[in-house]
Amino acid sequence: MAVIKKFWDNPYLMELETIVTSVDGDRITLKETIAYAFAGGQQSDSGFINNYEIKTANKINNEIFYTIDTTHNLKKGDKIIVSIDWEKRYKIMRLHFAAELVLELINQKFNTPIKFGANITDKKARLDFIWERNISEIFPFLICEMDKLISMDLPIISNFQDDENEVRYWEIIGFGKVNCGGTHIKRTKEIGEITLKRVTQGKNKERIEIYLNN
Repeated sequence: MAVIKKFWDNPYLMELETIVTSVDGDRITLKETIAYAFAGGQQSDSGFINNYEIKTANKINNEIFYTIDTTHNLKKGDKIIVSIDWEKRYKIMRLHFAAELVLELINQKFNTPIKFGANITDKKARLDFIWERNISEIFPFLICEMDKLISMDLPIISNFQDDENEVRYWEIIGFGKVNCGGTHIKRTKEIGEITLKRVTQGKNKERIEIYLNN
């Protein structure tokens, strides 16, 4: 049975007691977890399993494999504590949803341009597009609409579209519904003030970088 992903049930949970379900050298699996593993462009969480730093977190199918120090003494069935770097997680959540809103605004306004890349860390989010013009031309529109959505403090619904295959979505009633398996904030106001930056990637390739102002 794959790990139960508590970061979906409660993305604000910073610590969790659970059980080791397998050990293979420095690679272990858990019954439950709050430590997100890289997927959909979202950076993995940083954290600890007991006092052992999580070096890598890899999602394979619906399982997550954590790599920790080879000197660990954990074994199957052990009770452990998983903890995450909350400051990093929360910045990722805010930047992730800022990117989701920017992308949805572009899709709704500009007839679904081709997005060919995305990445979200605790430092910035980026979205890459096939775009024939200077994409910064649409920044005034994006900032205006983002300011409205953020100031309205709208509730964000996150749930399963398909439980068995772990397909999830976010929804803001009256604005949009999008498939996404990341960790999401509860309300738009949590994003705060943002800055958009254009980075050119070559002919017809444009990047939007998103930064938190605080």
